[in-house]
Amino acid sequence: MNTQISSIEAACIEKGMKMTEQRRVIARVLSDSTDHPDVEGVYQRASSIDPKISIATVYRTLRLFDIANIIERLDFGDGRARYEVATEDSHHHHLIDVKTGDVLEFENEDLENIKKQIAKDLGYKLVGERLELYGVRIESKTSDPNRNQED
Repeated sequence: MNTQISSIEAACIEKGMKMTEQRRVIARVLSDSTDHPDVEGVYQRASSIDPKISIATVYRTLRLFDIANIIERLDFGDGRARYEVATEDSHHHHLIDVKTGDVLEFENEDLENIKKQIAKDLGYKLVGERLELYGVRIESKTSDPNRNQED
């Protein structure tokens, strides 16, 4: 495992949290994640690094990091909480493929402007929000030669 301090560990230290070795491993797993792991996923990755880590430790640590606003707990409607590093500098949304469960992150400046304008039109300044889109992948029209081009 990389000996450099992870972004989550740095945030924990900044907030005055005690960093046990197990918390460091869980912090590293989350910092290195390119997906949105659930508790089981974090546990599998962390226990492959340190077999002494229990699932209860993972649950407690994720809750602690979430309460401290170091990670975000996400609910994509599949019955599993997922997690990602909380960031202030990058605002993104999620598109969830309802067939595969794949989660795609995206940013869209036009969408950001529309949300701000809606809040302004209603007499508010936008201070927070969350947008999750759910969809199914559209098959390419060129992938099926028998498909009518006007579909």
